[in-house]
Amino acid sequence: MTTGAPPPLAPKRSRARTFLPLGVAAWLVLEIWLLTVVANAAGGLTVLLLLVGGAVLGAAVVKRAGRRAFRNLTSTFQQAQAAAQSGVAPSPADPAGADDRNGFLMLGGLLLMIPGFLSDAAGLLLLIPQVRSFLGRYAERAVERRMSAAPPGSLQDAFQQARIHRPDGKVVQGEVIREDAPQGPRRPEEPRPPLMP
Repeated sequence: MTTGAPPPLAPKRSRARTFLPLGVAAWLVLEIWLLTVVANAAGGLTVLLLLVGGAVLGAAVVKRAGRRAFRNLTSTFQQAQAAAQSGVAPSPADPAGADDRNGFLMLGGLLLMIPGFLSDAAGLLLLIPQVRSFLGRYAERAVERRMSAAPPGSLQDAFQQARIHRPDGKVVQGEVIREDAPQGPRRPEEPRPPLMP
């Protein structure tokens, strides 16, 4: 006896979950092949020195990026504390710090620390400020596109609930209340509203 309800569909596997393992495997094979080619051409000691040099440079870059992030964080806390004590609104974030793309700088350092010439080349590219700025703008646009295309009740609502952008660029913690939302008890088939703190 059937109930007439269609069987539940298996969730569709995303492209990233399909191709990411293949991409990582191809990258590892290419890294090993490139290491053996360079070792045959220049010698094993040269390859070892290049890998150690990349790891040392990567560690220095990560350390510098970490110090810069900590310095930015402490200055933000100090400004917020001074603004709270004086009773004035805190000043907006420095736009020069946003163009710095400290996360991409740290990623570049981590790529330099990974043994291999392809990862070293990608890490060195991320040390160039113009490349970091371009990738940062691209990532921001991609996230904004994804958030605007997300259906209601998804991550977009949670993000919108957590951060509300004012016209002057400041971010205010708060909650979005929809006037068009139906009032009253929720039916079981309706999605749950976002949790409130």
